[in-house]
Amino acid sequence: MTPHRLTDSLKLNGCLSSRHCPNIFIANRISRRVRPFVIPSSFFNSQASSSLAPKPIIATKPIRENPELYSQNCLNRSLSLEATYPARISKLSDDLFELRSTLNQTRSKQNTLAATIKAAASKRNDSFKELEILQAQARELKQRIAAAEAIEKHLEDEMNLLAVQLPNLSHPDTPIRGNPVVVRYINPEKLPRHSVDVYDAEIMFTGTPGISHVDIGNSLGILDFNSSNKTSGWGWYFLRGDGVLLEQALIQYALACARKEGWDLVSPPSVVYTHIAAACGFKPRDQNNEQQVYYISQHSVHTEAAKPDLCLTGTAEIPLAGMLANTSLSQTSFPIKMSGVSRCYRAEAGSHGLAAKGLYRVHEFTKVELFAWTTSDPIISDSIFRGMLDLQIEILTNLGIPARVINMPTDDLGAPAYRKYDIEAFIPSRQGTKYGGWGEVTSSSECTDYQARRLNARYKHPDGKMGFLWSLNGTALAIPRIIVAILENNWDEAERVVHLPSILHKYMDGVKVLKPQSC
Repeated sequence: MTPHRLTDSLKLNGCLSSRHCPNIFIANRISRRVRPFVIPSSFFNSQASSSLAPKPIIATKPIRENPELYSQNCLNRSLSLEATYPARISKLSDDLFELRSTLNQTRSKQNTLAATIKAAASKRNDSFKELEILQAQARELKQRIAAAEAIEKHLEDEMNLLAVQLPNLSHPDTPIRGNPVVVRYINPEKLPRHSVDVYDAEIMFTGTPGISHVDIGNSLGILDFNSSNKTSGWGWYFLRGDGVLLEQALIQYALACARKEGWDLVSPPSVVYTHIAAACGFKPRDQNNEQQVYYISQHSVHTEAAKPDLCLTGTAEIPLAGMLANTSLSQTSFPIKMSGVSRCYRAEAGSHGLAAKGLYRVHEFTKVELFAWTTSDPIISDSIFRGMLDLQIEILTNLGIPARVINMPTDDLGAPAYRKYDIEAFIPSRQGTKYGGWGEVTSSSECTDYQARRLNARYKHPDGKMGFLWSLNGTALAIPRIIVAILENNWDEAERVVHLPSILHKYMDGVKVLKPQSC
């Protein structure tokens, strides 16, 4: 039955008063305004993707009780469309309350009528015609209830669809829109101009841009973009010779640091079901409708039904989070801290110019990721968040890379993030540009129960009650961008070599200096 026919049916059967009907199918109009592909249908129809697809369990009560808070949170994140959702959710809740009240009355009538029919059927003196009238009334009530239940499901689906698209609430200490706060500097003595007393996000280095890592890598024979242009196109690259050693050395160093701090090592797959990526908050398209995810189609002419859609992951966070989808463990199992090394894939459509030059923005790269599950204890979550940030700072400090730690503003947070800290390294080739010499190299996010509710990841309290887990994620090392920072900050123009950080020497098979090599 189509939505409009369903509405007409309810009017005719008197299940809903006419004042309900104009609001019931606003979902159709809202859905046409929603950005395409934001939430896959697999959220609400798991069989469309996989029987294992977790069903999101979103807490709508807090939204209904305080829609202004959630709406303002969306505005703080520059999400004007989503800011209209909380009021709509509140209205849908009111409609559902009225509908269910009417439904309960109708069901009560149905039960009373059923008892009357049973009594009438047991009396042989009653006329057959009277029984037939009662049965006709019962059939009419059944139709009215079925139609109302269809409306009820539609309203619930719309409310859930809107709620699942709302971003997480923001931490009280998160700066509002466009005002990042510098928390500290790393290796500030290596900056062109520095002050350990003033932390200023507006510090931009206006000097002449330094030599790019692209030119350095080409001169050393460790980077090859010409070959990748022929084999794969823009955004792909070859590492060669000591460049390969450097990549592997950085991986080993990051894993050693993570393991030392108690993070369990994991080598996850780089392919996941699309519903797992969506549940983690990764949208297949950005706000400009640019594709950001590579898909793997499993449709085959040799099978009657399509297999669940797969995609390449942009970070190990996705498969690491997905490990606990549809899972509940004892409270004593947590926290769980994992460090995953994987190849990462990002379509990066629309990325051009200096920001995308060379290794800084590529389609495939290796990254060592940190991911943690905790119980819903803010103190524990905050402790792990701080520990993750300390580990990132330690890694970059030992690599000798000058950088700054930034508390990111609300409009820079991804949907799952409650708060996020980035670390931007000083990159000489960006000096004198709109980037002011800075480039992001790591990120840390606390996500509370946002991902757990969409993955159905829970834990059991000692008393048997269930709770949703909290998740955190952060970059240990995004290898290409760290290579960029190492090459540009350690380039010796006079000798035309790169002096490697001493912390990497033991992982480099004796290589301490990158020199020109023939390939």
